[in-house]
Amino acid sequence: MTDDASSLFCPLEFRYGRAEVRELFSRSARLGRALRVEAALAETEAEIGIIPKEAASAIANVADVRHVSLTAVDELERQIRHDVMAITRTLASAAGPAGRWVHYGATSADITDSALGLELRESSSILRSDLVTLAKVLVDLARQHRATPEIGRTHGQHGAPISFGYKMAAAAAEVVRHIHRLDELRPRLAVGKMSGAVGTGAGFGAHAAELEAGVMRRLDLTADEAPTQIVGRDRLAELGNFLALVAGTAERLATEVRNLQRTEIGEVAEAFDEAAQVGSSTMAQKRNPIVAENITSLARLLRALALPPLENMVQWHERDLTNTANERIVVPHAIVLADDILTKLAEEFRGLRVDAGRMAEHLARSGRAALTENLMLALTAKGMARSDAHELLRGLSRSMDGTPVDLAARAQADPTVRRYFTAEEIDRLLSPESYVRSAAEKTDRVVARLDRELAA
Repeated sequence: MTDDASSLFCPLEFRYGRAEVRELFSRSARLGRALRVEAALAETEAEIGIIPKEAASAIANVADVRHVSLTAVDELERQIRHDVMAITRTLASAAGPAGRWVHYGATSADITDSALGLELRESSSILRSDLVTLAKVLVDLARQHRATPEIGRTHGQHGAPISFGYKMAAAAAEVVRHIHRLDELRPRLAVGKMSGAVGTGAGFGAHAAELEAGVMRRLDLTADEAPTQIVGRDRLAELGNFLALVAGTAERLATEVRNLQRTEIGEVAEAFDEAAQVGSSTMAQKRNPIVAENITSLARLLRALALPPLENMVQWHERDLTNTANERIVVPHAIVLADDILTKLAEEFRGLRVDAGRMAEHLARSGRAALTENLMLALTAKGMARSDAHELLRGLSRSMDGTPVDLAARAQADPTVRRYFTAEEIDRLLSPESYVRSAAEKTDRVVARLDRELAA
């Protein structure tokens, strides 16, 4: 591949994803991890006494991309059509006479799956950091807007008042649940194997268990206790489903921004560089939520990538190759996309413009018709049947022509309501402050818990 950017094919190479995360999956980085596994194998075999110590030292000294070049490995693979054998033969050549001990007793999947474990351990650390950053951004917004009144909406219609801070606290709590899921998942991803063909370890004889434990210790991985020839693919399927859950949260939050930024609502807006940014090639007035839409688009792709790992769980007997080709595509793409989405989402909410005045306008425009709950419950407490109170408030809040209803005025004029409450009591019951106060108090409780968990 040339360095000319015009030749790049995959949009992840030039449009999406952070360079440092893409580098994690570069061909050079992946070769380096495979060589690291080969070095750990040789060193452990020497420690146990399976191969000479000087041979292990010679192998370890050249087990890096400076001595085993990607170009040489590629050239050999084109001839022999086997990726791991191309690595081991090139490494053996670089190691000189000690090369005959390279890959001793191992099978290809011992190397590739252990290297994958290294890759996933590093990737999961990046994703965890992304989730923590996003959660903290949302917590900060929740704290800042704990008592900022906003109309709650269900089915796209005005429901009951909340606070914008509570909306953000709920989002933060969802993200923190993903952190908990990832913490539980990470040990199941940071695994490898060094148990040879079909996973029994027979090629290593009496030293099999000791050898595998030593290699995994050097790599800081856990051995898959019962692999076939490959590490169980349920692990990658679980990762795919976890990332799909994260994508679901990302799209939910991005969709909320997109909805609240609609001209008719205008309660929030994503950051826009007024000095330079262009919203439309034709409509010069446009200020589009392009980051939220980009997150939505990529989240849909990330969820779709959960399917191949599920299919890969099905192997013929102890193994086949039906998983390998798509894993080379799915694993890096899914992780680079997840990091990209989470990074953008944190920036989206860090720069979010919140229009508290517009929120107050919408709450006032409801004419307090969105506050029926308190009055209905108060009437029930006074002795009315709840269904009768509900029907009464349904009638009082009804608008025949779609114009806002002044519920307080209607309730104060209604003889049934006035039988139980004075005009002042009705006014208090139909005040949004009680809803917002409750929302703020609950936000405080959620934020306090999340602060403790994120500081741990």
